[in-house]
Amino acid sequence: MSDVLKILRLISRQSKAYDVPSVTLVSYGGDPYQVLVSCLLSLRTRDKTTIEASRRLFKVAKTPEDMLKLSLGMIRRLIYPVGFYRNKGKVILEASRRIVDEYSGKVPSGLDELLDFRGVGRKTANLVLGLGFRKPAICVDTHVHRISNRLGWVRTHSPENTEIALRKIIPRRYWIKLNTLLVAFGQNLCLPLSPLCSECPVYSLCKRTGVIKYR
Repeated sequence: MSDVLKILRLISRQSKAYDVPSVTLVSYGGDPYQVLVSCLLSLRTRDKTTIEASRRLFKVAKTPEDMLKLSLGMIRRLIYPVGFYRNKGKVILEASRRIVDEYSGKVPSGLDELLDFRGVGRKTANLVLGLGFRKPAICVDTHVHRISNRLGWVRTHSPENTEIALRKIIPRRYWIKLNTLLVAFGQNLCLPLSPLCSECPVYSLCKRTGVIKYR
């Protein structure tokens, strides 16, 4: 546990030099709906594209009620060129309608309720819970899964198993911020291929599991 805490502190210090992920940036507004929509936009899309699309969309429609006033074509035009923008437009419109019709315009704050929305998996649901509602939740995406295994914290083969394993070793106060820290770290230093180990502040504490070539 002491090494885990030390690594988290070092990564936290290092990550201050990097831009925060797009969904984290949106979450500073404190609106769970915008966090949800931004999460949906971010799937298979670069952060720069996601944040620009989010800003264009929220300038026109900040609430699910506002979103329902837009046509599907307008939503698609506003979010283009995010990946799969045609399908994401449908998903955003459908989610907005359900939020208005079934939840009185408020995004539900339960994991199972969020998972019932089309296009929402555990990664998105946990991001909404953590960043949108400030509820302790660990969001495991490809960066968190890769880095947690690379460091030697876990030995898992799926994001869901990684999430379960991390709950046992990550202090609860780090749960919400863990994704933000490791995504920034993974995008800038602990790269999927040829990570910049020579510049890494946790090099001496990392098991480098699965790393064949590094710089």
